[in-house]
Amino acid sequence: AGRGVMTAGTPSDGGREGRLPALALAALGVVFGDIGTSPLYALRVCFDPDHHIPLSEQNILGALSLIFWALSVVICTKYLLFILRADNRGEGGILALMAIARRSYSSRPRLFWLLTLAGLFGAALLYGDGMITPAISVLAAVEGLEVATPFFNPYVVPITILLLVALFFFQKRGTARIGSIFGPIMLLWFLVMAVLGIRGIIQAPEVLSAVNPLYGARFFMENRLSGFLALGAVFLVVTGGEALYADMGHFGRRPIRLTWFSVVFPALLMNYMGQGALLMRHPEAVDNPFFMLAPKWGVYPLVALATAATIIASQAVISGSFSLTRQAIQLGFCPRIAIRHTSEEEIGQIYVPSVNWALMIATIALVLGFQNSDNLAAAYGVAVTTDMVFATLLFFFLVRGLWKWKLSAALPLAILFLSADLAFWGANIIKVPEGGWFPLVVAAVVFTLMATWQRGRAILYARLQEQILPLELFLADIQRNPPIRVPGSAVYMTGNPEGVPVALLHNLKHYHVLHDTVVFLTVVTEEEPFISKERRLEVAELGHGIFRLLGRYGFMETPNVPVLLKAAARGGLHFDMMQTSFFLGRETLIATKRPGMAIWRERLFALMSRNAQAATTFFRIPVNRVVELGAQIEL
Repeated sequence: AGRGVMTAGTPSDGGREGRLPALALAALGVVFGDIGTSPLYALRVCFDPDHHIPLSEQNILGALSLIFWALSVVICTKYLLFILRADNRGEGGILALMAIARRSYSSRPRLFWLLTLAGLFGAALLYGDGMITPAISVLAAVEGLEVATPFFNPYVVPITILLLVALFFFQKRGTARIGSIFGPIMLLWFLVMAVLGIRGIIQAPEVLSAVNPLYGARFFMENRLSGFLALGAVFLVVTGGEALYADMGHFGRRPIRLTWFSVVFPALLMNYMGQGALLMRHPEAVDNPFFMLAPKWGVYPLVALATAATIIASQAVISGSFSLTRQAIQLGFCPRIAIRHTSEEEIGQIYVPSVNWALMIATIALVLGFQNSDNLAAAYGVAVTTDMVFATLLFFFLVRGLWKWKLSAALPLAILFLSADLAFWGANIIKVPEGGWFPLVVAAVVFTLMATWQRGRAILYARLQEQILPLELFLADIQRNPPIRVPGSAVYMTGNPEGVPVALLHNLKHYHVLHDTVVFLTVVTEEEPFISKERRLEVAELGHGIFRLLGRYGFMETPNVPVLLKAAARGGLHFDMMQTSFFLGRETLIATKRPGMAIWRERLFALMSRNAQAATTFFRIPVNRVVELGAQIEL
């Protein structure tokens, strides 16, 4: 799901041609923060003492070879060349990929369900990523102070926590004010990384021979199991690859590809090669080769720049969690929760308080629990490798079902990508006891909540269907027995666009009156990010002063009922808000042994339902115009 916070629409790449340089610079500040800060710790973790890999020239060249080919296969080929082509009306991300992958399998319920589960669990894993990325990135940057002087050793964790608290408290102000400087800061960051890398390469130019894949093969043959386990550290260089896809809707393919191949990829390669060259000449620099590439006088400025870069990377992941939450709400996988818009111009600029504070608490707990970035690396890899495996599987079914690729073309490509994904996944999954359990526990909890909410809503819908009166019977009845009509308009919110809302039946039963104008309003979320104005609203006159309105929104949009009703003027319906009443049903849910879900899941669904944001707030309905009618529903 998208991490970034940039533009409101989803124009095609063609419409962005004139803004290509600006979009490319902006992409640096949002898309590449995660992958761009990996040099702070990735190569160092490769030669962690726990891996028992000697710091020889051959092993250094082998590790660099694996890094080069990991970036080439996973990022350049898988994401940049192929997965970026799979967009849902311009939007990317795991939920968007799930939505388009399962379109061709609606007639195969079991496969449709499995694709949904893959997308949901992949999305759930990203919340673990949203907790770990700020912790490991900021901690790794602050650890640079230890290179300057041992004086800072006891203060690394406290300084990291202070920076993280400031970062999360800043979220409620939105990123619009500082978004314009993200790109230039990250451009400076990549240029500095490139310069530092060149400084190291000059000391040992032979390090460039690491592009030969034979060095990577020899690394495995000589180190065997230890070499395979080191893949978990090598994988750290491609974390953030999913952001390239998730943020496609904000920038388009061309700016992302241009920025990667012209700036990010060369800078990363030069820096990794420079670190390797430094280790070949000075093995003692293995404690922190990134900062030791810098001259002594440059360590403090580099720490400051690294801290800024990691905060920007963290900002992108946090805002991505907000965007993912909104998508989950709109697609029916999450209850309504408070979402605040921090910019009147940019639709992506949102703030979700509950998600923000949960991420802050979890991130601080991770820093306190793991104490340094090397320990956190084990927790980091598990979440992202698992997510990438799901992305490859979803992409395979997409190209087979939607793009109609032959199996002879789709299967070899899927095998190539899965070979890399599963190798990284295998190297990381054995680290579960060392910290990899954390993102899996987070994902399991989030997945359970999402799946329970989706299933609970389906059961609730079925139970409400049992009480629905067919529209034809209702219209025939009021024609035979016309009720008293009162002035004004009544809008009945209903999830079923076919039958008569239960709230109307209750209202008629108690008060025996109907308003002059009665509207059945259904708001649906389509499995596409944005809906055009032409498709936004359908108005149908049913007779007897009764109308049916069907409002459509994309999963990246937030419904607004008053605005929707204004649009009804094109269909001949005019509303005076002071003469309009909104009738909503409020269900009290009771867990029962009826077929559907386990009792504990029904109770969990009822709890989530009670704590969901009120429909009046979510749909932006004036609270002084709302009437709620209660009903008791047995699940």
